[in-house]
Amino acid sequence: MTTTSLPLRAPDAVMRLERMGSYHPMRLSFSRQLLRRMATENWSVEIGEWAIDDRGFGHAVIKAVTPDHTYSLVAFSHDLDDADRSDRVIAERWDATFSLVDGVPGAAAIAAMADTVSKQEAGRQASDQLTLSRANKSVRMFSHVIDSLAAGKQPDGKMVNDIGYVMRTTAVYGNGKFGIGDRDKIAHRPAMLGAFQVEMLTVYLIRHFSLALISHLARVKGGGKAVELDRRYARHFGIGNATGLGMAPFLVHHQALLHGWMETRELALATVLGQASISAEAGEMITALVDRAIAYTAQWRVDDQVQSARITTLEEDLSQLQSWVQGNWWRGDHALKTLMDKAAAHLSLEAQEMLVSIVLEPFGALIDDLAAGMSMREKSSIRPDATVGQAIALVERDYRWALELDLDDRAQSELFWYVSEAKLEPRLGRRFEEEGADQEMPFDIPHQIQAMMPRLKAAKATMPLAGFMLAHPECRYVLKRIMTTDAYPYSEIRDNLVAATTRPIDMLRCKLSFFGASKFDPKSDLWTRITLYQGAPLADELTRDTADGWLFAPLAE
Repeated sequence: MTTTSLPLRAPDAVMRLERMGSYHPMRLSFSRQLLRRMATENWSVEIGEWAIDDRGFGHAVIKAVTPDHTYSLVAFSHDLDDADRSDRVIAERWDATFSLVDGVPGAAAIAAMADTVSKQEAGRQASDQLTLSRANKSVRMFSHVIDSLAAGKQPDGKMVNDIGYVMRTTAVYGNGKFGIGDRDKIAHRPAMLGAFQVEMLTVYLIRHFSLALISHLARVKGGGKAVELDRRYARHFGIGNATGLGMAPFLVHHQALLHGWMETRELALATVLGQASISAEAGEMITALVDRAIAYTAQWRVDDQVQSARITTLEEDLSQLQSWVQGNWWRGDHALKTLMDKAAAHLSLEAQEMLVSIVLEPFGALIDDLAAGMSMREKSSIRPDATVGQAIALVERDYRWALELDLDDRAQSELFWYVSEAKLEPRLGRRFEEEGADQEMPFDIPHQIQAMMPRLKAAKATMPLAGFMLAHPECRYVLKRIMTTDAYPYSEIRDNLVAATTRPIDMLRCKLSFFGASKFDPKSDLWTRITLYQGAPLADELTRDTADGWLFAPLAE
């Protein structure tokens, strides 16, 4: 474990939805970890099979060859009627479906997957499949790029920037879902030790496929007149993603893992800020990254009124930040901590957390190894030998925020979380307007805390917690959370998740930022579109020098 001379930011400050919903991609994001490994180990990405017809339908195999294994993305491109194209989880057909396979599949396996993968969760998947995914075209962008290239010209730059992808995924499943292989099958492999590496590889290969597909169709349509997509446009095309409420409960269910992510980020920040001095090279890089963040933010436009207002404030804050990093600003004692303290006092959360991503960037040698702490197995932290008095002390220390809420206010109970019967997907209901609250998931943590405290205080302080739980089984769930929070301080979101003011979009953005998502485009409080790998090097450009150069990459003029 890396040690730092600075204390980490307190969980009470960090684990708040408003701050978590202000996170940006960073050096330790899972997609960044993957590309660093791919570059360091000299992976190759190649098209192993291309059975796509002149209409753009058929299948392809994209191989990622590592020093130890080969992983194959089997991609199926379908003829989809416009009326069937939907990003909703209830969709049953898509423009493309995918599965990442362990090894190189033979003809028989591909023929079987042609049926099962196209059905997604309704199909019978095989254990050598590691992920299952689907995507839809951005029809306007997809058609425009092909028409432009076929006519011998490049697509419209503004349109490329405004949309930023030609395909967007609506799900990337892993870890044994729907019959695919469990993570345990590959977790021991060095390339897959990190969190969500197999999913991140899937998305990177889908990006490779999407660019190969538009190139193929442009050549078919334009013949000798067709041109290849300019690399700065190709680089700017990431893979879009539509992410809904289904992702939010992950952060509640996986306390130890959430702690690992959040604590690692905080430890990296404290390690960087704890430096008494930094080099001119690092200082100049931070100045350049602030300039780049200004250009990036100028190209980040959304329809959502809340996020649009935050972007406007962010632009003002970045202008202020730019004025602070002029000249030889880095020469002062603890210049980075001074800069971050100033940001905390004067800038919005959106700007503060963007600055976190910026100041981490030059210091890979200090913090990249910390990524090992972001893969943790969930384990019970309950201590039956603990006493009632110890449990009370933990609540009063770590859940003071929950005790201070006025739960007689109906607004503190407005929402309830449940799982839909049709699709087994998380949903959010309104307690006083809709039925179903009797089926709610136990996300009303403050309510459980306040209901339990009188029972704890009525018991003897020396009573073993095991005995208390036998007498009050309804308290076991929340007691387990309390004990887990004691062991993992960054494991509990310190806000009321059933309050009327809760915006699940904050939970989605937090998790997606750890994947490396950018250009958050909320479509409501419940779902968002994002882009992955926007600005990332293409497969044939990936080197140690390029793997980490694309934080907040704007589309170059």
